[in-house]
Amino acid sequence: MSLAVGEATNACPPTTNHRRRAAVIGSGFGGLAAAIRLQSMGFDTVCYEAHDKPGGRAYVYEEQGYIFDAGPTVITAPHCLEELFDLSGRRLSDYVRLLPVTPLYRLQWSDGVSFDYVADEAGLIEQVQRVSPSDVDGYRRFADYARQVFQKGYEELGSVPFLRFTDMLRAAPHLARLRADRSVYTTVSRFVKDEHLRQAFSFHPLLVGGNPLETSSIYTLIHWIERQWGVFFPEGGTGALVRGLVRLFEEIGGRLLLNTPVERITVQASGDAVKHVVYASGTPPAAFDLVVSNADVHHTYATLYHGVAGAKRRQQRLERMAWSMSLFVLYFGTNRRYPDLAHHTILFGPRFKGLLRDIFRGRRLPEDFSVYLHAPTITDPGMAPVGGESFYVLSPVPHLGNAAIDWDARAPAYGDAILAALEQYLPGLQESIVTRRHFTPQDFARKFGAHHGSAFSVAPQLTQSAYFRPHNRDPDIPGLYIAGAGTHPGAGVPGVINSAKATCDTIAADFHVVSG
Repeated sequence: MSLAVGEATNACPPTTNHRRRAAVIGSGFGGLAAAIRLQSMGFDTVCYEAHDKPGGRAYVYEEQGYIFDAGPTVITAPHCLEELFDLSGRRLSDYVRLLPVTPLYRLQWSDGVSFDYVADEAGLIEQVQRVSPSDVDGYRRFADYARQVFQKGYEELGSVPFLRFTDMLRAAPHLARLRADRSVYTTVSRFVKDEHLRQAFSFHPLLVGGNPLETSSIYTLIHWIERQWGVFFPEGGTGALVRGLVRLFEEIGGRLLLNTPVERITVQASGDAVKHVVYASGTPPAAFDLVVSNADVHHTYATLYHGVAGAKRRQQRLERMAWSMSLFVLYFGTNRRYPDLAHHTILFGPRFKGLLRDIFRGRRLPEDFSVYLHAPTITDPGMAPVGGESFYVLSPVPHLGNAAIDWDARAPAYGDAILAALEQYLPGLQESIVTRRHFTPQDFARKFGAHHGSAFSVAPQLTQSAYFRPHNRDPDIPGLYIAGAGTHPGAGVPGVINSAKATCDTIAADFHVVSG
């Protein structure tokens, strides 16, 4: 029978007469991390992937010998990944090689100022000294603040689920002491006065879909994560890391089904037993004891669980929440190399605050832009043919709910404008391009079911964090769990991998098994 609202319970009772079955919807980093943990915990785990390759937003395009990582390219906190292999007595290094990136980022402003963002303290202070000698002491105080936030927000709370309001109350005094109500930019500005440095130490929320002018100062912890462990790039690209995770999952007995989009899921209850029946294209319906959805969280409730008691209420709540900005991404390969490039470059336009307001609050596409340029061939030349470079450039843009832009019509000209702007940094760029493609907010919506074409799910605001974010375990639909950017702790590779840990720890408690 179908589950009625009154039949919902928080925990699923243990069963002993069969090996429990788990379905994971989506093979992004959060989904693969959850699948590996579930399989390690003793669940018979099937991971459904709608596309022809695993990875979700960490998709890979290959054209004329150029390899383009479609999604995340900044790998931090590698211990999160190592832990997934440790569960089965394996080593990450036997599956993929992580190459250190230095500088972590090169920051360049339109007025000619540049800043090499490095991990070691002495090098970073040298860069601060070069830009603004009077801000050295202020930077040291900011770094100490970021360290404290890291210890509380990441080490203690980063992989702990917030399922009850009392969980939030326990954390509240610490958050208040750290002034989590202030934005990242406001907090940085209390320590350093030079505007370039204020931007240098407050751009990080953009990497997880947040507005530095609005995102809680808790996200300054990203600065200390990078100070602590650095930034890495997988040899062969982010896709090589995905393939390593898939290989691990399959070696320990998991099943990955590609080209198998899930169309809907029903929930059936008989006494204390609850089953989720997954209807996926090309396969017969299959029953599972639990589902972990790594799909877009709005898509999970609006489409996959449509008609299930409790799903409509969750969908409506999500539609009242603020969503992250979207992205315009341009991939291109050149037939020449560029000396003195950094692997990661942030190119700031002439506006900072005004552009952020237009991106997060505006109703149209701004005419100017700040962009992130990814040049993986600097670290791994094998990402392009000999003598060439493989690039992508990413421009934050409004999501479709704020600005209903016809990207199919606007994208080519917008891409041309970005390439023209890059010419001052990469002379002769446009004439050296061999291959080119773009990905827009409409593509995020079409390919990934992303609500409003958002690139990072629910925005990382204080009032949408921890307990106030969609929970790792659904409170109304027993056996439904969430992993990925839309739940706690949020977006970014460490964020989604830690979300899987928080979710699977909850599953272990609910099903009375040892956590994987």
